[in-house]
Amino acid sequence: MKHKLKHNKQNSDFRRLRTKIACQTAGIAAAAAVIVYSVYSFLLRGNFANLILSILQSVFGMDKPAAARLYERTFRSHMDLLILLSLLAVFAVLLYIYLGWFTRYFEEIGKGLDALFYDTPVEISLSPELFAIERRLSLAKYTLDRQKNEMQLSEQRKNDLIMYLAHDLKTPLSCAASYLHLLHDEPQLSAQLREKYLSVCLSNTQRLEGLIQEFLEIAKYNLSHITLHYSEINLTRLLEQLVYEFTPALEKKGLACRLDMAENLLFTCDADKLLRVFDNLLQNAVAYSDGNTQITIAAECSDHFLILRFSSHGSTIPPEKLEHVFDQFYRLGRGQDTVGSGLGLAVAKQIVELHQGTVCADSRDGVTVFTVRLPRFRC
Repeated sequence: MKHKLKHNKQNSDFRRLRTKIACQTAGIAAAAAVIVYSVYSFLLRGNFANLILSILQSVFGMDKPAAARLYERTFRSHMDLLILLSLLAVFAVLLYIYLGWFTRYFEEIGKGLDALFYDTPVEISLSPELFAIERRLSLAKYTLDRQKNEMQLSEQRKNDLIMYLAHDLKTPLSCAASYLHLLHDEPQLSAQLREKYLSVCLSNTQRLEGLIQEFLEIAKYNLSHITLHYSEINLTRLLEQLVYEFTPALEKKGLACRLDMAENLLFTCDADKLLRVFDNLLQNAVAYSDGNTQITIAAECSDHFLILRFSSHGSTIPPEKLEHVFDQFYRLGRGQDTVGSGLGLAVAKQIVELHQGTVCADSRDGVTVFTVRLPRFRC
């Protein structure tokens, strides 16, 4: 039944084409009949003979009896062959014209097929009687274009993910390297301080190992495929450790970092993923803060949200740039201070959104504040 309905639909789709071909065929047949009848009448009813005789008399100067004898020997005795050749000539001309009309449809279809395989914005347009084929070709072109765009988007997401992971790999690596330099350059460090520095290096090395493992596991996916693993953490201790690991970078610019939060703030989240958010926000604050200023990390709990604010002092970010700071590969571009790949804040935003939270930025009077709002389970 389904096959029958499909067959009936195809018949309906091509009814206009069949009608036009039938009309053209009838027109050609009628024209052929008229021309053949005219040729036959012209050859057999004396008109052709009179024309030949007139030409022989006027052009060659022959008298009428001589011209009649020549016509009789040359044309009259071969009249059947002459009629046949005339009819074949008429048929060939009409057939050429008819095939020219008919093959025009194939040329249009061929151009429509070419549009499927070439990356051109040209719309597929065929004759009205080929509307059914035009619709199918347009649908095929739309499907191919959509699949191509999806493939390009998938490839772009994969590239973004690789850059995102590479960006996160740099932070623990550079942190461990900074403390190793301190250990190398300060041989007189106390055993307690040396042990603390080594602990930081070990911690970042373990983080680096975990990131590399994650890279191997999810390199074929984008961020939407990352699974969050919730657990209750002491957010205060987490941020204290993060600030301590940034000590070399802070001291290099004469910066101070102050935590303004409860002594033991408990929060349920994916600690590893959220650490990346805080890492990126603090790294951004350090990079764009004026020297000898203070960075403040404040946290407070409302009834339903945990709110964290990363405040730093530096050049005010213009509104037209502020609205793009979370875009992938966007960098503020403040002269020589431009740093990073432009992925850090984009990564932070995606991870916060995976936690069903929001992050936004505000900059005025030389103070830039990044605010993170996360749903509160326990705090």
